[in-house]
Amino acid sequence: MIRMSDVNKGYFVGEEQVPVLKHINFQVEKGEYVAILGPSGSGKTTLMNMIGCMDLLDSGEYYLDGLAIHETPEEELTQVRNEKIGFIFQNYQLIPTYNVLQNIVMPLIIRGMTRKEAEERCMDTIRLLGIDHRLTHKPSELSGGQKQRVSIARALSCNPAILLADEPTGALDTNSGKEVLKLFGELNEMGNTIVMITHDLNVAKAAKRIVHIIDGELSE
Repeated sequence: MIRMSDVNKGYFVGEEQVPVLKHINFQVEKGEYVAILGPSGSGKTTLMNMIGCMDLLDSGEYYLDGLAIHETPEEELTQVRNEKIGFIFQNYQLIPTYNVLQNIVMPLIIRGMTRKEAEERCMDTIRLLGIDHRLTHKPSELSGGQKQRVSIARALSCNPAILLADEPTGALDTNSGKEVLKLFGELNEMGNTIVMITHDLNVAKAAKRIVHIIDGELSE
């Protein structure tokens, strides 16, 4: 599902390029649940941006679900993100003026579905996540755990190749965090491929495999 070979990435500070990712080799098979664990400044956010096709690598190869991302023009990456990656963020990134249902179906409407088609497609996921009684509520009327469930439902709506979760429990209390991690486990058992980025070892232990990133270098 994911294959990175000798991936490098750096950023310029003035005239000097500072390396951030160094010779990254990383593979994720279909149906895996992998945590990328690293402290602040380790390069894990940059690696997430590479996996999520939100930034371009400097060198190396990256294949996502069989597609050669390193050869894909930058202007086509938005479509790749919309079709192949379900993003789950620490701060949810819900549209505050939309209700729950509108937030969930938005990616499908962007794809060209009618609202009715999008709503019908999402209802099973909405019921699975236990938020069917909150569809007309705005994000401000939800708890943190409920907001994250909406975020997960939105990520699943497009049937993505992978779920990419960035510190998914970071804004949640302990109990809500445990509920979200339990839900991730259930989604993985259903066959979803999950890559989770975190700085918290206890969160990473919820995954079935942990890789460590320190100073831009990855190790099992």
